[in-house]
Amino acid sequence: MMAVAAAQKNREMFAIKKSYSIENGYPSRRRSLVDDARFETIVVKQTKQTVLDEARAKANEDKLSQEIQQTVEDNDYDEEEIRMAAVDSLPHKPQEHEPSADGEEKEKDAGLTEEEVVLQNAASESPEAEKEVVRAAVVVRLRDGMGSLGRILKAVEAYHGAVVHLESRQSRSDGVQFDVLIKIDMARANLLQLIRSLRQTQSFGSVSLLSENNVNVKAPWFPKHASELDNCNHLMTKYEPDLDMNHPGFADQVYRARRKEIAEIAFAYRYGDPIPHIDYTETENKTWAAVFGRVKELMVKHACSEYIAVFRKLEEEKIFVKERLPQLQEMSDFLRKNTGFTLRPAAGLLTARDFLASLAFRIFQSTQYVRHINSPYHTPEPDCIHELLGHMPLLADPSFAQFSQEIGLASLGASDEEIEKLSTVYWFTVEFGLCKEKDEVKAYGAGLLSAYGELLHAISDKPEHRAFDPASTAVQPYQDQEYQPIYYVAESFEDAKEKFRRWVSTMSRPFEVRFNPHTERVEVLDSVDKLETLVSQLNTEMLHLTNAIAKLRQPFC
Repeated sequence: MMAVAAAQKNREMFAIKKSYSIENGYPSRRRSLVDDARFETIVVKQTKQTVLDEARAKANEDKLSQEIQQTVEDNDYDEEEIRMAAVDSLPHKPQEHEPSADGEEKEKDAGLTEEEVVLQNAASESPEAEKEVVRAAVVVRLRDGMGSLGRILKAVEAYHGAVVHLESRQSRSDGVQFDVLIKIDMARANLLQLIRSLRQTQSFGSVSLLSENNVNVKAPWFPKHASELDNCNHLMTKYEPDLDMNHPGFADQVYRARRKEIAEIAFAYRYGDPIPHIDYTETENKTWAAVFGRVKELMVKHACSEYIAVFRKLEEEKIFVKERLPQLQEMSDFLRKNTGFTLRPAAGLLTARDFLASLAFRIFQSTQYVRHINSPYHTPEPDCIHELLGHMPLLADPSFAQFSQEIGLASLGASDEEIEKLSTVYWFTVEFGLCKEKDEVKAYGAGLLSAYGELLHAISDKPEHRAFDPASTAVQPYQDQEYQPIYYVAESFEDAKEKFRRWVSTMSRPFEVRFNPHTERVEVLDSVDKLETLVSQLNTEMLHLTNAIAKLRQPFC
């Protein structure tokens, strides 16, 4: 339990608690997932750098204190001599040399990597945590060939560690012959000393700690089960009307109180709970009715056929009626029957990483509050009308649901820069996407289908229409203050999915993931056993398909 608590604390150390607000000098007019992802990247980098700088400074201070104390114990110095010894030991002075793992000398280096900071913090929890044996992976680059391997093994033995796995490969780095991956069981404190010792050896190009406590840096923490989305609810802002003077509800104290009330309900939600029922007011239902009528009027001519088909099905099942707002639970039940998607209440706009991660589990995080009555056809942030009319119908379409899940799966473990690109692709597809239907261009983006002004603009000849290509779409600047000057047009959902898959395969993430529908877990495909299990499952599916085709080809008797 102690190790789990330490790991959670280390994850929280680099987490964003709040990154998007006027207090941070970031405008909050018409917000977008892309803007949030970019701002999130900046804040994460700044937070990480601050934590690392503090840890490195503390390491230097601790080392300095130890050296001064040793000096005081060995010699009977007066106060001035102690002060001068401290000055001479400051980091700007040349560092002393100390013996390394192989007896060579190298300058002391108190710099710590992010992984070492996490390890050091875990070790500092208690004396027991310091002595706890953990498993870590260390990569050592050998300058002088495999002859240096013996030095590594000798150092591991000296620090009372056990080698559980070792592999090598030719290095692609200049001046380095081999890269060696070595997995070690060792006490945390000894592991830190081992890394420092190896790093001071001239025969090694670099020494990198990859993992601690069985957590592989190649697969950084991300939710593996839908229940872990309880830990993925970092908001960019909590209550937009409280922050933005341009918000239609800023001066409406009743509206602001209502928003806060509904947001608190979402904050209290946990995995497995029934979605809370919201008793919508007459004013909120009136706002819904106005938008519902306009969308129904325009969709026949401008929405894609998949959207229209599900919209009518929702009307048939009395979920979409003009007189009242649908409840998220009834909509979630409808989605589950059709595509396996479900809904989860959200208090507001989530960080890009958290929002995209939920899609990997076929879960859409939806708000439950309603836009202000004074602005029924436009909202500065996603509200439940945008979610219900814009997103929900297509999440009940199998092809579109699969596309949405694949964006979510691609985001798990992705770098901050790749999250920005995935958010941009999401912006130009799921939010503002167009597709071809016979000889006409139709809308499938939720931001278009729930905002008639931009819908009419998008299908006109005013903006530029480009063929959807994920590589170029991912880096296309977007417009979040006015209508888009550029829209991307997909040949079909299937074509968009195929292009997206090819593009995702070029991302830097060094592992693949899959969603197991039987266990409802995301699996990292990082071992032969997992791949063999997957192949066995696929072979069974192929057998069923082959048998089905054979039976269909038999003559009817």
